[in-house]
Amino acid sequence: MKKLLTILFWIVAVSVSAQKDIPFEKSYFKNNKEAFKKAYEHYLKGESYYNQNNYYKALEYYLKANEFNSKSSELNAKIGDCYLHTYEKIKAIPYFEKAKTLNSNLDGFYLYLLGTAYHLNNEFDKAIKTYRLAKSKGSKINPPALKMADKKIKECMTAKKMIQNPVNVKIINLGEGINTIYEEYVPVITADESEIYFTSRRPETTGRKFDPNLGDYYEDIYHSVKEDTVWQEAENVGKPINSEYHDATVGLSLDGQKLFIYRDGKNGDGDIYFSELKGKKWGEPQPMPKPINSRGQETSACFDYTGNVIYFVSDRDGGEGGRDIYKSVKQSDGTWGEAENLGPIINTEYDEDAVFMHPDGKTLYFSSNGHNNMGGFDVFKSVYENGKWSKPQNLGYPINTTDDDVSFVLTASGEYGYYTSGRIDVKSYGKRDIYKIAFLDIINRPKLTLLKGTVTDRETGEPIAATIEIYDNTNNELVSTYTANSATGKFMVSLPSGKDYGINVSAPGYLFYSENINIPLESAFQEVEKNIQLDKLKVGKKVQLSNIFYDYNSAKLRESSFNELDKVVELLNKNPKLKIEISSHTDSRGSNAYNLKLSQERAQSCVDYLVSKGIDKSRLIAKGYGETRPLITDEEINKLPTDEEKEAAHQKNRRTEFKILEN
Repeated sequence: MKKLLTILFWIVAVSVSAQKDIPFEKSYFKNNKEAFKKAYEHYLKGESYYNQNNYYKALEYYLKANEFNSKSSELNAKIGDCYLHTYEKIKAIPYFEKAKTLNSNLDGFYLYLLGTAYHLNNEFDKAIKTYRLAKSKGSKINPPALKMADKKIKECMTAKKMIQNPVNVKIINLGEGINTIYEEYVPVITADESEIYFTSRRPETTGRKFDPNLGDYYEDIYHSVKEDTVWQEAENVGKPINSEYHDATVGLSLDGQKLFIYRDGKNGDGDIYFSELKGKKWGEPQPMPKPINSRGQETSACFDYTGNVIYFVSDRDGGEGGRDIYKSVKQSDGTWGEAENLGPIINTEYDEDAVFMHPDGKTLYFSSNGHNNMGGFDVFKSVYENGKWSKPQNLGYPINTTDDDVSFVLTASGEYGYYTSGRIDVKSYGKRDIYKIAFLDIINRPKLTLLKGTVTDRETGEPIAATIEIYDNTNNELVSTYTANSATGKFMVSLPSGKDYGINVSAPGYLFYSENINIPLESAFQEVEKNIQLDKLKVGKKVQLSNIFYDYNSAKLRESSFNELDKVVELLNKNPKLKIEISSHTDSRGSNAYNLKLSQERAQSCVDYLVSKGIDKSRLIAKGYGETRPLITDEEINKLPTDEEKEAAHQKNRRTEFKILEN
């Protein structure tokens, strides 16, 4: 019996000795001085990098030191901290656990970090218990960190609920064309999902440089196009977008013609730059003026669908907390108005970032670590209706995880989202990757019409860099202005549902094109392709004025017609030798004499308006044709199967046109 007790005592003693905390001090290694000296050099290099927040380099040397002495609670804890700052965060857990075992009085800061590691690994009960233990222990190393423990506990509880009620989505890695073993993040897409720009840190960076402070390559911007539903191998955009230093995507206009870029400032504060695609070449990026950029750091920016409002992120003084979301509206003189903080509904005492306004014109997506998060940054959405923002809604699990989920963008259709995530539950090619989210439910899809196509010369087929103006006919105001690409003639515009739109396409030396599109409020998403051919200014050429409206059975012009007629005024002023005929046409319903009289009066109303705007009446002829020149004959109309189609055909016959008589 005595012998058995001796053996048990020896086993316990060995076990206790095996778990003894051994600091990295030479007094503990008197019998192994040379090996200690080399290991201590690694340890000191690790300390130097750790104190500079260069966690990748610190980890490299700490691990070498740990090969010599794996029983230092402090070293194990610091290795765990370093792993939490990499893309292999879960590797931190065994090091923190060992530090806790070696030292029963481990500083509460390291226990807090262990709770964070459990949190990231979805071990929520362990995380909550460890966060509480950290609070009770307190910290001499980093007391402020423990103030976050209660918030982290709340996040764990939120995460447990969200995982139990997942949203109906499928998350897909974008694959080898986009993602590599290096970092890929901040995707920005065209509204029709045909092009993507994103940021990556790869060895072939434009400046061929490695950033020692980050332990990674400098950022560059890459581009890919989709062919047959597959993203092609991304290419470096090159100069002038990419410079020798950090260049990162932050926002893209819905048509892919305007790009927001993030660049570090001289003091590392960082600003938003802007570049525009002219044909096939990007212009030299220029810093955004005040009030967009400030003395603080601006990290994200996007246009609304009109291009007249910029939403951006800044940590400038006077906000709600850390980084906040602001907006600025373009003024009549082309400058940007004062920055307006979106307020406490959107912004919290913590950080908001990665802002994206959907082409529907009212739904804002952003990342935040201050609302009801699962952990880290989560993606939220808020809708602007009746003059105020709705309470931000967490997009839910599995879109959001316990790690950072940022830079969310959504296609115009609402079917697919793209974002950056360090998730561990979907195939990854390396560090952070870009993922596609397929929304499997069809409810709450955006209501808008995406109008896209090309503008070309009718005779030559050559692309034209035409100006496309969108008017709200109801409010008689210009909504937005776009420019077709000079190399391709391509254009893309968003028309949110619930408005009657007038569309005008013009270019110097050409007759303009006019179209009216009335989109009811409840109209679902649709993508409409329209290839527009413009005629050069030649005698005999004519244009249908699709946005001329009269009171019922009257020749009185409605105010919603004025924008269209103003385009005629503009054309006549730019071409002083031009002489035109304004003609009005009716459908076949009503007597011939009545229709002829009404059409003549309507044509004269248009001429009178033009004269009131300073056009010499000798350059104008008013002509009413009544029902004599229908686009669709009565015989063709009578063959149509429904009353709706017949009425639409009559509507086409009721029109106003102008024709060039002299040039």
